[in-house]
Amino acid sequence: MLRGLHITDMLLIDRLELDFQSGLNVLTGETGAGKSILLDSLGFVLGWRGRADLVRSGADQGEVTAWFDLAPTHPAHKILADAGLPSSEELILRRTNARDGRKTAYVNDRRCSGEILRQLSETLVELHGQHDDRGLLNPRGHRDLLDAFAGHDLTPVRQAYKARHAITKSLDVSRAALEAAKLDQEYLRHSFDEIEVLNPVAGEDQTLDAKRRLMQGSEKIREDITKAAQALSLDGAEGLLNDANRWLDGALDQSEGRLSGAIAALGRAVSELSEAQHGVETCLQALDFDPHELEQVEERLFAIRALARKHSVLPDDLAAFGAGIAQKLQAIDLGAGEIDALEKQLLQAQADYDQEADALSLARHKAAQELETAMAGELAPLKLERAVFVTEVETAMAGSDGIDNVTFMVATNPGAPAGPINKIASGGELSRFLLALKVCLTRRAEGLTMIFDEIDRGVGGATAAAVGQRLSEIASKAQVLVVTHSPQVAAKGAHHWQVSKSVRDGATFSTVVKLDTDQRIDEIARMLAGDTITPQARAAAQALL
Repeated sequence: MLRGLHITDMLLIDRLELDFQSGLNVLTGETGAGKSILLDSLGFVLGWRGRADLVRSGADQGEVTAWFDLAPTHPAHKILADAGLPSSEELILRRTNARDGRKTAYVNDRRCSGEILRQLSETLVELHGQHDDRGLLNPRGHRDLLDAFAGHDLTPVRQAYKARHAITKSLDVSRAALEAAKLDQEYLRHSFDEIEVLNPVAGEDQTLDAKRRLMQGSEKIREDITKAAQALSLDGAEGLLNDANRWLDGALDQSEGRLSGAIAALGRAVSELSEAQHGVETCLQALDFDPHELEQVEERLFAIRALARKHSVLPDDLAAFGAGIAQKLQAIDLGAGEIDALEKQLLQAQADYDQEADALSLARHKAAQELETAMAGELAPLKLERAVFVTEVETAMAGSDGIDNVTFMVATNPGAPAGPINKIASGGELSRFLLALKVCLTRRAEGLTMIFDEIDRGVGGATAAAVGQRLSEIASKAQVLVVTHSPQVAAKGAHHWQVSKSVRDGATFSTVVKLDTDQRIDEIARMLAGDTITPQARAAAQALL
């Protein structure tokens, strides 16, 4: 329950503190006196999105504080716990608005986000403004209102719809990919066969090119290498070295050691010569090739390079390119199987969605009957006992919120067919239908403060008295705040505040005062008679009270 509201430097209010109580609280005043400022300020501290220019002219900062009593089972406790905020039987909300537009929010003196305020507000206050009938007139919102009345959990059907949508999207992508792949299938298979037959190996191009150049240049260098081999053989250097070694060995004994170094060096030269001969012979063997082999090397080298150019890849990447083609062909081969699997998944997802949607539709049909019964009970006290409220549930295109369209229909005269509420109900009837519907929608809420902003517009006389009586009955079980211009409604209030506007030192201010019994008589008389309060108006006001 809303216990109080403290407003500082907001719009036309410099400082105001109100203490609200349980039951029916009414706020009255001339048009433009500032009643909407109270609602704007309350909406501001609750985190609602509204007008931006709230700070009073000349002030640096505006501030609103609201405090509530919470029952131990009030749902606000869970929101506070989830947000890591302190919780007790009293909840204090405070929000400031600086001149530059910066807003700061506090819960129980702990700073928090505006989103936390909005979450709390949904459990604390239900505001029914002057334009709420627009939602009542728009059939697009009727399904949401019915679901809110019944407390339907749309999570299962939304999850089922999301799962079905995801599988459908994957199936569409797979089918498109398979069709695109099939268009290139013949080309891919031909290309793969070419690569598979050639069977290129990474690095083979460089090896073949080196081998080819070696073969091509072998004839030119083979003659010189052969001459070198002959020069190093027994007929050349090897023979001469052997002769020299034999001659020096024979003269060694008579040389008195002078030939030892020469003979050792000659031994090393023979060893080096042997190594040189081996290298030359190895080279000659390498240069010894079959001319047909050169032709084969060139043919393979040219085939690899030609196929690489055809596919715009490097010769060394040709093998990897072929592996990629193989994967694409495999994807084509597996694509049909994948699509079959996705189609089976889609059938199951569709069945799951149908099950959830059908269950929700059945629940909506049942809730529609319950809402009609509840509305019938609410309309009678509002002097609409002959009116009929019908909740029409029809099958619609499947969506994330199910397969139903919901439309509120009314018949205000006996025997007349029911029709769309915006075409059948008059302005005063709309207000009463809205009041009845809002009462039905919030009857399950615990500890909710209901605020009605001119819910009685368009009605007067006995009908206005009936509206006031119904609001009073609702307030016997919940706290109700009503902004009204109807004296019949104001007279039903358990607590009465007057909103007025005055000018001080050239500045305009709004103020709110709680009225005692005599002041209430004068205020209701003013509402009946206007600026000039006659004895007759005062007597009528006293009679209403």
